[in-house]
Amino acid sequence: MKLLKNRRLSRAAVRGGLYAAVFALCVILSVLIGDTAVLPAAAARDLPIYSVDRPNKVVSLTFDAAWGNEDTQQLIDILGRYNIRATFFVVGEWVDKYPESVRALSDAGHEIMNHSDTHPHMTQLSREKMIAEVTACDDKLEAVTGVRPILFRPPYGDYDNAVVSTLRELGHYTIQWDVDSLDWKNPTPEAICERVLSRAREGSIILFHNAAKNTPAALPSVIEGLIAKGYSFLPVSELIYRENFTVNHEGRQIAGS
Repeated sequence: MKLLKNRRLSRAAVRGGLYAAVFALCVILSVLIGDTAVLPAAAARDLPIYSVDRPNKVVSLTFDAAWGNEDTQQLIDILGRYNIRATFFVVGEWVDKYPESVRALSDAGHEIMNHSDTHPHMTQLSREKMIAEVTACDDKLEAVTGVRPILFRPPYGDYDNAVVSTLRELGHYTIQWDVDSLDWKNPTPEAICERVLSRAREGSIILFHNAAKNTPAALPSVIEGLIAKGYSFLPVSELIYRENFTVNHEGRQIAGS
């Protein structure tokens, strides 16, 4: 009887080992083929708008204003020469220092949007502090321009799901870019122009900065090069879709839900 009992235990152990091996194989296969019935899917990312799926050749020129102010009037003059309305993402502390420049940008027809109040890494803030940063900048811009922003660009391009969802609750579209001029690295005007012209496409959002060394020298060639390629220009609020849209894995906004 003891021998028979030991054989039964051995067979049960073998069966248990086989079941464990089969289960382990199923888990491995589920990882390889994405069987969500066995393993939970990764959480979806809540992406900002990097570009817009537009049928026509239109782009947006955007400028981040956080530090200096030495070339703001130059940028206004250059854009005015080509009758282009751009989008300036402005930090609240910059508004405090240069309210006359904010007013000049607005008077020239450019839209002034939110770039936070103190230029922090938004992903390191609590929801309450995010709201405080955005609201403070909104209040300052509205006091100067009479218009409350609806667009937000996170400082350093730093965002996560919490940032995007919190801004949505505040009525803001979170905006990134798909063409970076890298003007803050002080490349030559020719290098800035070549980089932008080689990367722009329908619905591109192009990133520049005010107070970057060679941006004023590069900007006319960038604009003329884009015009020669058949592009026209809109501020970001007119480039994007306000409703009934999706944002794909590249951050490209697409009409229709």
